[in-house]
Amino acid sequence: MKIGLALGSGAARGWSHIGVIRTLERHGIQADVVTGTSVGALVAAACAAGNLDSLEDWVRSLTRLETARFFEIKTSLNGFVNTSRLHGFLNRHVAADDAMIEQLDITYASVATDLATGREVWMNRGSVLESVWASISLPGMFPAIRIDNRWLADGGLVNPVPISVCRALGADVVIAVNLNGDIVGRHFQKQQAPVRTVNPVISKITDLVSEYGLNVFSRSNNDAQPPGMFESIAGSLNIMQDRITRSRMAGDPPEVLIAPRLSHLGLLEFYRAEEAIDEGEQCVERAMPQIEQLLQN
Repeated sequence: MKIGLALGSGAARGWSHIGVIRTLERHGIQADVVTGTSVGALVAAACAAGNLDSLEDWVRSLTRLETARFFEIKTSLNGFVNTSRLHGFLNRHVAADDAMIEQLDITYASVATDLATGREVWMNRGSVLESVWASISLPGMFPAIRIDNRWLADGGLVNPVPISVCRALGADVVIAVNLNGDIVGRHFQKQQAPVRTVNPVISKITDLVSEYGLNVFSRSNNDAQPPGMFESIAGSLNIMQDRITRSRMAGDPPEVLIAPRLSHLGLLEFYRAEEAIDEGEQCVERAMPQIEQLLQN
């Protein structure tokens, strides 16, 4: 029996995938097929390439300031992610530039979106790093990547939880992780304003990080004020991914669904990894009776 793990999109909530994988391993459950969308692709690639320890150590040490340094204010309209810094991070903690999907010990694939056609693209051959980069290219933040004469963007636009990819790659039992089950509307909750950093550039970047997350610190308490640009983008992405996920899973449900409750985490609050990983671990522990019974049968 082949076990498949489908890791869904969800930005900073995606660190909970690490907790899911770790807890399954502690119970002696090893995935034969690992697929991912967006941040799920990043974690899936690190797992398949044997770099999950390195990734976990790094994300647990990540601070708010270090997170802000991955973003930059610039005149380019391609996005505001510092691609050089991101590339270095992926090289150190996910996969090397020359790592190929065909050489991995675990069957792996990511999901991206063809911007020209809107079609779903399964990245199960070629460069591991390119497969991750294509899948995480969230519109407005990351520039799209051109592979095989196609401009590819975030896979969460078409398949937020890649259950179908797991099955196509031979999984008999699919354990799916959905990070979007409780997020709709949560980006409008008012939060207390954070303490400002001294450096004005870093302060501006952290403001953008906060505004693009679910905790929109800069928003006025006046309910009549229209949402800001990043607030609207975050809310739209939340609604879209929730609806697509519901529709896809209705037609192709997994054998086991893990749904971490992490709506209180903003899209870019990657420095809150401890909370996300702990929630992933607890969700798997609660689901273990169902998983064990399923595998025994």
